[in-house]
Amino acid sequence: MLVRTFAASLAAAAFIAGPACAQDADTGAAIYLQHCATCHGLDADGKGPMAPALVLQPPDLTALSARNGGRFPYARVIARIDGRDPLVAHGSPMPVYGDFFEGANATIKDEVGHPILTSVPVVDLVAYLEGLQG
Repeated sequence: MLVRTFAASLAAAAFIAGPACAQDADTGAAIYLQHCATCHGLDADGKGPMAPALVLQPPDLTALSARNGGRFPYARVIARIDGRDPLVAHGSPMPVYGDFFEGANATIKDEVGHPILTSVPVVDLVAYLEGLQG
């Protein structure tokens, strides 16, 4: 009985706290290598093998926080990845890989705590990119 009561209490606490999304930076790293490194580089420094062929050079993704006053710009990064803020240089919403970043919904909080609805692959990629910040 005590175990069931404890389990019920944990479930209630999780429900009250709201939905949480576990971020998997290792999965995000694999996603990055498959979908992003060609342009942004293996080190996410913006110097991928395709960068010279692009009209707009890819940014150094390791300096996102530094360029945002020391805070990781969740909302801007998520909007760029999931297509809410399309990049004209890509000719379509980023990434050019189509609907890979659509799918299972996930919620992540931005830099000031507001929830953003996106997909699990985006959350994982963002976790990886956040870990790259200096």
